[in-house]
Amino acid sequence: MSGTHLEWSRRDRVKVAAQLMVGWVALLWLLEVVDVVSGHALDDFGIVPRMPSELVDILPAAFLHFGFAHVAANSVPLLVLGFLAALGGIRRFAAVCALIVVADGLGVWLISPAHTNTAGASGLIFGLFGFLLVSGFVERRPLGVLAGVLVAAVWGGSILAGLAPTQSGVSWQGHLIGLAAGVTAAFLFRRRPAPRELRA
Repeated sequence: MSGTHLEWSRRDRVKVAAQLMVGWVALLWLLEVVDVVSGHALDDFGIVPRMPSELVDILPAAFLHFGFAHVAANSVPLLVLGFLAALGGIRRFAAVCALIVVADGLGVWLISPAHTNTAGASGLIFGLFGFLLVSGFVERRPLGVLAGVLVAAVWGGSILAGLAPTQSGVSWQGHLIGLAAGVTAAFLFRRRPAPRELRA
């Protein structure tokens, strides 16, 4: 395979990852506009714990927010962390996100305080942080390790603060479960090196 072809392959991967995450974040803003225009009708799709009927809201809750400030706080970290994770392949990225969203949603449904309504992309963000933090080490990839170190340097403090149970109005349970799901995904979806060809 030629170097030019590899270069274009990398460029295409970057382009697709960027388009995907810009579209994802744009969708979150669009949904919040619809929510405001509809008198916050979409807020009902958040997760209310331990009610069987609320299990169907596990997926939509990850795309909904309580106000524009909430969306704004999640937009940049989701855009950057999602972009970095998507560079490893869109199919793997989709599997990682699906695992994080479902595990996080189920965890919130199980252990969040009664009479609460949880929504937002922060559980996914914490999951992507955990995934990027450890996947380079799991796969023994120098660039992946570097990405994990940089991610920890930029967002490590915010992640630790988000795990504190003292913050009012913040689902630290969702953050913690998302983080654990992301670390788990790094092991479950790790890329294995191709076998070497040996001539007999």
